[in-house]
This record gives sequence, structure tokens and C-alpha cells, in this order.
Amino acid sequence: MKKKIAILTGAGVSAESGISTFRDNGGLWDQYDVNDVASIEGWERNRQLVLDFYNMQRKKLAQAKPNAAHIAIAEMEKDYDVTVITQNIDNLHERAGSTRIIHLHGELTKVRPENGRYDIDFSEQEVFDIGYDEIQLGDMAPNGNQLRPHIVWFGEAVPMIEKAIDITEKADIMLIVGTSLQVYPAAALYRYARRDTPIYIIDNKELLVKDSRIHFIHNVATKGMQEFLQLIK
Repeated sequence: MKKKIAILTGAGVSAESGISTFRDNGGLWDQYDVNDVASIEGWERNRQLVLDFYNMQRKKLAQAKPNAAHIAIAEMEKDYDVTVITQNIDNLHERAGSTRIIHLHGELTKVRPENGRYDIDFSEQEVFDIGYDEIQLGDMAPNGNQLRPHIVWFGEAVPMIEKAIDITEKADIMLIVGTSLQVYPAAALYRYARRDTPIYIIDNKELLVKDSRIHFIHNVATKGMQEFLQLIK
């Protein structure tokens, strides 16, 4: 049987594809107030601003391509039972060829009615794939409600976290790539790994996490993935 690998990815895995990170210098939160474009309160205050922000992000995503880290993760499926648990809302893992992906924070290329419940599994909601198209005020779901980005905003529940915990608990190896481990509940996922499960973290910054199981690979995602693959041979 193939070993099970749970891979948690964050903005750093897509940075080399030209997708802006959030907390680095020059990141999205330097340009926008998180409360304006990534919170339910911001949506209720100014829907047009929020729609414009995500329309712009979709345009950028349309021009981006999976990088060597995305591709290396996808190719691991040849030898391992891989599940990607991503904090990213882009579709670069899918485009690289990964087949089992849990999007904790939603997906940029999808929308849903603004009156949808946020405390249930996304698969139980009405979710529509719009690709890289724009959505505007007045674009309605079949139920007559305004469409909103299919994104988990600050202040909302993370419906897919239970599935992610289940995958982590069963993993033989856990890999964390390009995440600051500052956004919860995703930041606490590695704590659900079994005591005998080795944990590898690829990041080019120092992370303030301590666990005897953790092996740090201090590098960008593309180079770090090559180091990781050598270590687990």
C-alpha cells in the first residue's frame, strides 16, 4: 500500500507563480484592509468593492501558471496516496494535476448565493463555477439572491476543517509548504498528526513552531520540494 501524505499548502507555494502573498512586504494586506475585502462585515458594507477585488484576483489567476512546486506535489501521486489541504483560493494545484484537494478557504473561480449557510460542508451548498469571469452587483443565483465569492472570509466558519483533520490524523507523513501558520484553524492542523508521523515544513522564513517531529527545509517552495523528495526517498 502507498504511504499516505497530507500536504498543507499556503500562499508561499503559489508565490513563484506570481500570486501575491498576504503578509509579506508588498503583500495584499499592505494594499487592502483585510476588514474591507475579506470579512463578512466588509461585504455587508460595500459589496461592489469586494466584488471588484475578487474580479481583479481572477484576472491575475487567469495569467498565472502552476510552478515546479505544484507540479512536484501532483507527481507525488505516482508513488504516494496524496491529499492536498490548501489555504489557497487559486486553482494551481488542480491545473498542475493534483486530484485530491481540500480547499479550506474556498475557491476563487466559484461563487455561491450570499444567503447560503456557512457552517455546513461546501458540497451541500449551491456552488457555481464561473472560471475567470467577473461577477457584478445584480448577478443573482437561481434562488434570487446576490452571488458572492465562494470564499471563507474572516469571521466565517471553515466547513472543510473536519475533513482536513481526518486526513491529517491518518497521514504517514505530513508536509507543510509555504504557509506562515498564523491563520487558524489551519495553523493547528499539524497537531492532529500521529505522534509517529514525521512533519516537514518548507518555508523560506523562520516559523515560530516547536515540535520534535518537525524537520525544517528553509527554502522557497520550488527548491524546497526537491529537497523534500530526496529526504523521503
